[in-house]
Amino acid sequence: MLKRAAALLLVCASLGLGISCSNSSNSRYLYGALPSGGAGEIVEYREDPNSGALTQLVSSPITAGAAVEALAIHPSKKFLYAANSGSGNVSLFTIASTGDLNEVTPRATAGTAPTLLAMDPSGAFLYVANSGSFDLTIYKIDPSTGVLTTFIGSYPIGMSALNMVLSPSGNFLYLTGAGTPGVIEAFSLNSGQPTIVQGTPFLTGTDPTGLAIDPGGKFLYTANRAPDNSISEFTINGDGSIAQLANSPVGESFSSPTALLVDKSGKYLYVANQGSSNLAGYSIGSDGSITLLSASPFGTSSQPSFIAMDPSGNFLFVGSQSGVQSFSLASSSGTLTSVSTYSGSAPTSIVLTP
Repeated sequence: MLKRAAALLLVCASLGLGISCSNSSNSRYLYGALPSGGAGEIVEYREDPNSGALTQLVSSPITAGAAVEALAIHPSKKFLYAANSGSGNVSLFTIASTGDLNEVTPRATAGTAPTLLAMDPSGAFLYVANSGSFDLTIYKIDPSTGVLTTFIGSYPIGMSALNMVLSPSGNFLYLTGAGTPGVIEAFSLNSGQPTIVQGTPFLTGTDPTGLAIDPGGKFLYTANRAPDNSISEFTINGDGSIAQLANSPVGESFSSPTALLVDKSGKYLYVANQGSSNLAGYSIGSDGSITLLSASPFGTSSQPSFIAMDPSGNFLFVGSQSGVQSFSLASSSGTLTSVSTYSGSAPTSIVLTP
């Protein structure tokens, strides 16, 4: 994820597509974290659920913590959390029915330079990876107020994590670390308490910035940057350990894969190739192996670095150096079609209301 200084300016896609921007009870909301040169802002948008078009809210952008880096939304849709890497804390925002964010203070103390967030699927725990103190901060979440209470103040992981993801069941937590080869650390979780999975760390390709798990929790993938320019494929065992597939890693003809996303159906894997300014799309086989789609790659704006998908699975959003681009996804083929491009700077994190 790349830090960008300027606020992201989005214009309603209907200006170019003739799609209505009227409000709807079916609307969803998208939020982007902008470090803004250290000051920190969060931009707020309404997503048209029928078209994937975005409209910036009148209140947007709002002030956030110093160098806000990562965002997470509670499954209740009531609360948004923001990791402020510049001030070593986590902000809580309530989400109004209009999508507007309102911060609740005081902020919760984290470690040094919190840069990654992972939300327990039940909304009971929030995991924070601190890149400066090489540890995790784990909070319990009050389901009625969203307030964070420190459960574990510092759980050492011994590295500055590049990425972090929870399994769909919430039973396992995975983090990637830089190196040649790169590493994957795995932890089993019992009521929020992590335990190292036997075999950790597992080896993968160079600097595995991208990390994704399929919705069924069977397969894990890493995007390995140059000089590897590859995707590593793993099966996830019942104890949380992982095993690399026989054909892994899969080499790309594209440069600097940076981010990964598996679609809601679990049929397709998308890779943001920062150096090639495109998305590569792959079909996922029953054994977890990936095969490049015939229509791939799909062009993006310059240097894509982040991918997010709305809860319907019909629309995909890409953050790049020059803004945000929305795509529609054809479920039968995995083909992506550009909906619109919104000029501006890229957020370091994008989340959508469930």
